[in-house]
Amino acid sequence: MEYGLIGSRLGHSYSKIIHEMLCDYQYELCPLPTEAEARAFLEKKAFQAINVTLPYKRLVMEYCAEIDPRAEAIGAVNTVVNRGGRLVGYNTDYMGFEYLCRSHGVEFKGRTVLILGTGGTHNTTSAVARSLGASRILTVSRTPDPAKGELSYREAVASGAQIVINTTPAGMYPNVGTCSLDVASMPGLEAVLDVVYNPYRTELLLRAEEAGVPITAGGLEMLVGQAVYAAEYFLGRPFADAEGRIGRVYRQLRKELLNVVLIGMPGSGKTTVGKALADALGRTFVDLDQEIVQAAGRPIPEIFTAEGEDGFRARESEQAARFGKENRRLLSCGGGIVKRGENIRALRQNGVILWLDRPVEALTVGRGRPLSSSAEAVRRMAEERRPLYAAAADAVVPNHTTIEAAVKAALETLDEIFDT
Repeated sequence: MEYGLIGSRLGHSYSKIIHEMLCDYQYELCPLPTEAEARAFLEKKAFQAINVTLPYKRLVMEYCAEIDPRAEAIGAVNTVVNRGGRLVGYNTDYMGFEYLCRSHGVEFKGRTVLILGTGGTHNTTSAVARSLGASRILTVSRTPDPAKGELSYREAVASGAQIVINTTPAGMYPNVGTCSLDVASMPGLEAVLDVVYNPYRTELLLRAEEAGVPITAGGLEMLVGQAVYAAEYFLGRPFADAEGRIGRVYRQLRKELLNVVLIGMPGSGKTTVGKALADALGRTFVDLDQEIVQAAGRPIPEIFTAEGEDGFRARESEQAARFGKENRRLLSCGGGIVKRGENIRALRQNGVILWLDRPVEALTVGRGRPLSSSAEAVRRMAEERRPLYAAAADAVVPNHTTIEAAVKAALETLDEIFDT
């Protein structure tokens, strides 16, 4: 292996995608499930340069003949370069996190910073916060050690922190939807940052957004940043515009990975436009209503008859949670998906939500839709749901004329969103 990544589990790593976007070299994922396998790999030194992820960022230091002072101070190495059999260790996580904070305008000077977790990444983010002028850094643990000044999650709520940084795996794929800190009960928060990069928005970030925290940012941008700086060490030269490369790769990665989610009234064209848009984007098309039918083993009118609307909505939430945590999909949602807040959080964690808006008078009536049995029922439904669509959507796409026009408008809208 010339270049690559080692760690215990790498099934959902984006590092290969990122490095091969950046450079011409081939980058391999090398899972090493046991410490014995990791040690054997490092002893052979059969690589030019590697990145290192959990749980080997400390272990690899034993094999380095030289360690960069910053990595030494943090106590973790995530980049190793083989210089003629002599291994040199660096920590580009520091640089990636520093870039994330800078790119989002996070102001640390004089602030109290609350760091969730006590692992290696805690040390990295703590070092960055301290270097940028934080006045106080507090640590939160599930099993706090009072002798070390650690706080419980309940105590953390009353800490008066302005900045929260999550360095734990809480909310990480596939165990999405978990959040240990009640950010909604923390007035005065200025920023919530999460080093988790999959999903794109963790439950912590989604709740922070709902609470009105001005700055929220996930770990994908940090991941790209550390990869760019690692590639400089790999190649032994700096890039002319490293930060420009980070931005370009980050935007391209979002464009390739994030789901596109269509919401809107029944009969607004979500399935027809969605299939055409999925083809244009190279994404897998998923009709959530059809997934509900398949899981239930009976059509939607029968689900309504047997279980009522509440039963149907529960099934709808199951499918939103199931597909919302995946990526590279085009999700066409039922018209009532916006009636439950948890659905929107599930869809936003890895997706961009587009409201496909069609004039009420052009919406189809009936066709087996239990809640769209008449024109009057459709009108009342539209009055109820339009504010919900507006609140949930990242953008509105008109579907007033042809399918081709709606697809064109959607593609232009997505370009604007992904280029931001």
